[in-house]
Amino acid sequence: MVGINISENENIDRALKRFKKKYERSGVLKEYKKRTFYLKPSIEKRMEKIKAKRRAYKENLKNRN
Repeated sequence: MVGINISENENIDRALKRFKKKYERSGVLKEYKKRTFYLKPSIEKRMEKIKAKRRAYKENLKNRN
């Protein structure tokens, strides 16, 4: 469960912003999206390889400059 404590003088917008950050960092939404549908292990591995290639390509571009 994600929650925050709000002080009396705190602005509601600021409290919402803090809650959203905490919620995002906790990984609840990411976990939910991951569990909503099933991916075969072979497809998961393929996607990981594609992500790794993309990450390496971006890193390579960054190092060239």
